[in-house]
Amino acid sequence: MIRTAIWFITFFAVLPLTLPFYPKAKRLTPPERYAYVQTVAYTWASFLLRIAGARVRVHGQENIPNEPVVYVANHQGNFDVPIMITATKHPKAFISKIEVQKFPIIPRWMELMGCIFIDRSDRRQSIKAIRSGVETIQSGQSIIVFPEGTRSKGGPIKEFKAGSLTLATSSGAKIVPVAIKGSHHLLETKNRITPGTVDVTFLPVIDPADVPNKEIAALAETMIRRVVEGEES
Repeated sequence: MIRTAIWFITFFAVLPLTLPFYPKAKRLTPPERYAYVQTVAYTWASFLLRIAGARVRVHGQENIPNEPVVYVANHQGNFDVPIMITATKHPKAFISKIEVQKFPIIPRWMELMGCIFIDRSDRRQSIKAIRSGVETIQSGQSIIVFPEGTRSKGGPIKEFKAGSLTLATSSGAKIVPVAIKGSHHLLETKNRITPGTVDVTFLPVIDPADVPNKEIAALAETMIRRVVEGEES
């Protein structure tokens, strides 16, 4: 429990230290702004993972194209966000629940990253958010999507929601499936922060132009499931 207490104290104590970098980030325009914010976020997330005792092993970085993409990842635990921030230095944003806007400081950085906040109870707002996400991708930023919609906490991967991949099909961006394996051990397994090893695997690109829209979610889910369940490594 001592590590858990230290981690949460550090989480909130470090946030104000990012504020001196905020004015410069706000002055920049995409894609330079995305690259700068990624540097700040990478430093922040790396520090938090070290405090947690997390070791992240990354595989398949050669599968990431040098262009804005939609990363489609399974979602095992709360540490998946800092893990994905550090797994590749390519700039990236997230699809996030609107409740995250209640946190101090973090939403300000997320807005500069191009993150999309979605109110799941408001369908009209969700549609508007997706359109905003398409514009973000077209401005040069990649976006991470967790199409299960909730954490699996180490259980079987939940069915991917096809609608969550609308960003890719609407923008024409390529999809990079990402298999996250072991992140739930850092917090969800024992309900306290526990050191552990996480494997992040970037899988071969899916080009929406080559796959019928109704099959994209199932294809991405199958690729990720094989890695997480140990059929591939």
